Amino acid sequence: MAELRIPAELADSAALRVMARCDALAEISATPGELTRVYLSPEHLRANQRVGDWMRAVGMRVWQDEVGNLCGRYEGLQPELPAILLGSHLDTVRNAGRYDGMLGVLTAIEAVHYLHQHRLRLPMAIEVIGFADEEGTRFGIALLGSRGIAGTWPADWLERRDAGGISVGQALRQAGLDPKHIGRAKRDKAAFSAYLELHIEQGPILENAGLALGVVSAINGARRLNCRFDGEAGHAGTVPMAHRKDALNTAARWMARVNGIVAAHGPDMVATVGSLQCLPGAVNVIPGEVRLTLDVRGPDDRALAALLTSLLGCADDIAGQHDCVFSAEEFYRIDATPCDERLRSLLAHSVRKVQGASPVLTSGAGHDAIALAPCWPVGMLFVRCDRGISHHPDEAVTTPDVAAAIRAYLEAVLALAQAQR
Repeated sequence: MAELRIPAELADSAALRVMARCDALAEISATPGELTRVYLSPEHLRANQRVGDWMRAVGMRVWQDEVGNLCGRYEGLQPELPAILLGSHLDTVRNAGRYDGMLGVLTAIEAVHYLHQHRLRLPMAIEVIGFADEEGTRFGIALLGSRGIAGTWPADWLERRDAGGISVGQALRQAGLDPKHIGRAKRDKAAFSAYLELHIEQGPILENAGLALGVVSAINGARRLNCRFDGEAGHAGTVPMAHRKDALNTAARWMARVNGIVAAHGPDMVATVGSLQCLPGAVNVIPGEVRLTLDVRGPDDRALAALLTSLLGCADDIAGQHDCVFSAEEFYRIDATPCDERLRSLLAHSVRKVQGASPVLTSGAGHDAIALAPCWPVGMLFVRCDRGISHHPDEAVTTPDVAAAIRAYLEAVLALAQAQR
């Protein structure tokens, strides 16, 4: 089995099929001229049906589970063995690109297609899942599909509502699903041996390196905070500069320091001040209060904590120097998700076979692998995307890169199957 490898001409044909199917799925959208497909919408259910047809065509048994995930299973020779799980998500953000998520589902189907075409059965089954809601666009809560598989849905999720006032529970019922049965989506830990996900990079590192593929070492953890600088509002014309307690001037001094602090903590760390509100917000009033948000991400939780300590400490020092007060409150936290070392090694070996080098990257974006990692080992393969653009209609990959990805992906699946039989 180790010698099996998809020939270049078959990979090229598979890549053309994947690209055409990405185009076909992009037409299933709630917004004409754009791609918007949110959780449990009619468009989501239509996409599940379409992808389910493609799964059946390559010999898979297909079903939609209790939280709306599309599942396909290609049986193995030894039913008692845990399956290898492949996949990604089929939902999108609003006005999305056509490869984020979908590429991973469709390339997984092509791995099964190769086996079916050659009448091959691995010792264990392969399951492919098109996860239902990785993005969190509709209800503001992400990873609903993969957390359904992991069995980690919080009880209050059913009451969360979309912009139209429809709750998750109501949306499930409208889609023909029973909210009382969401627990049935949970898969036993013995069901799978590993999860492998192929995804566009959503960043520029591979393109800058001139390489099509890379192996993910970890998915970044994130902390999001509401921050505030309090000074004292005053008349813009009568308060001398030396006597001012200008909250905006103080906040600006700190924001100018953020990039340098992050750089000192390592190249894999990032921080973003994403929103800024100045109060009272009048042209002739010294700002007495500034509210802003801070998003900090990195692949290691201890390093992330150290960076956050440095950033907040700097803010506090600068505030004190300018007669202001700084405060911050964390409102979102997700821990870093390291990828499994053995799966990283398998993927790296496969990538080297295809392109000679195997760069290691971290992922700054969230993925379904985050929800699955507490239950099963996870590994991720990144594919170069044009200028690193994602969550945008200009999101693009090339057919040769997709062909290379299919070859490496299948090679890793076959190696994993051989190691586990």
